[in-house]
Amino acid sequence: MFERVRAILIKEFRQIFRDPRMKTVIFISPLIQIILFGYAANRDINYVPTAVYDRDNTKESRELLRDFTYSKYFVPEHYIYSDAEQDKMLNKGVASVVIRIDRGFGRDIKAGKEANIQLAFDGTDSNTAMVVMGYANTIVSNYQYRLLKGEIEARGWLETFPSVDLKDRAWFNGNLISRNYYLPGVIAMIVTMMSLLLSSMAIVKEKEIGTMEQLIVSPLRSIELIAGKLLPFALISLVQIVLVTALGVLWFHIPLRGDILLLLVSTCIYLFTTLGIGLFISTISSTQQEAMMSVFLFYMPTVLLSGFAYPIANMPKFIQWATIFNPMRYFLVVVRGIFLKGVGIDILWSQLLPLLIIGLAVVILSTLKFHKSLA
Repeated sequence: MFERVRAILIKEFRQIFRDPRMKTVIFISPLIQIILFGYAANRDINYVPTAVYDRDNTKESRELLRDFTYSKYFVPEHYIYSDAEQDKMLNKGVASVVIRIDRGFGRDIKAGKEANIQLAFDGTDSNTAMVVMGYANTIVSNYQYRLLKGEIEARGWLETFPSVDLKDRAWFNGNLISRNYYLPGVIAMIVTMMSLLLSSMAIVKEKEIGTMEQLIVSPLRSIELIAGKLLPFALISLVQIVLVTALGVLWFHIPLRGDILLLLVSTCIYLFTTLGIGLFISTISSTQQEAMMSVFLFYMPTVLLSGFAYPIANMPKFIQWATIFNPMRYFLVVVRGIFLKGVGIDILWSQLLPLLIIGLAVVILSTLKFHKSLA
């Protein structure tokens, strides 16, 4: 048995590495993807192009605007003087935020009344808008606190002004860098896509080039043919995850706090699922184009329902139940837990167990579906 599987392994590796384009797809494409995603998958808001519309032009309004512009977020690129300019700035996307202060702002503050300020922002990207609104609320709250404290001290009502100083601490990702959260997920995406693509071509390629007949008359059993077909892709996927992990850690400085061996073992368990699904697609497809389209049809919902970009807890209940059968959901938790938290098998077993069950079920189903025939 091992000699027959070894013969298929040698055949597959020769067939893979004989094509220079295939070597590029296997080894260069994942590195390009991790670099592109590493720079693109960044939701940190450090630059907000701002337009200033100060109709009051008093000491108080200029002091508040100075708090905005002295922050590292709001960059005043335009000063406008009419409502039409404000609409133009937002409609064309020239400015993400317009800080508008109407007449009477300074007078209301001196009179001890409620002074109003308007923050008009582009709400197309709701997540970015919420973050920007949070920044603005913090700046205005600090300005209001400073005014209140100065007024109380000037009137001599209190010798000491009571205050609360919040000391926050972020665990695992101390600087709250979004890239540290997204890149481990990108690694899982790359392994998923490459293993699906490679394994989905395994059987259908033999059908297309006419070598399936030779495999039928050979002494190979079905399980031996499946093992010989999938093992090369499993080894290639492990090499890919080592490459993209090394690039992520060395180039983008993503923290790898956990055990690299546990990461590789977890990847092997996950590959049960992706390679099994790829084999299933290969057996039901007639052409390589059909297999490739089926892979993309499966891949996109898998990523969307994995929690990579959108929290599963925010999805409708029936969608949350559907994600239970999504293996990428569990693998993402494992990868991020190893990279960012440095947790071990004592914590991750609850994710690895359902991942192993799904993987074994998929492999068994694919094996039962596979027949060593042209049908």
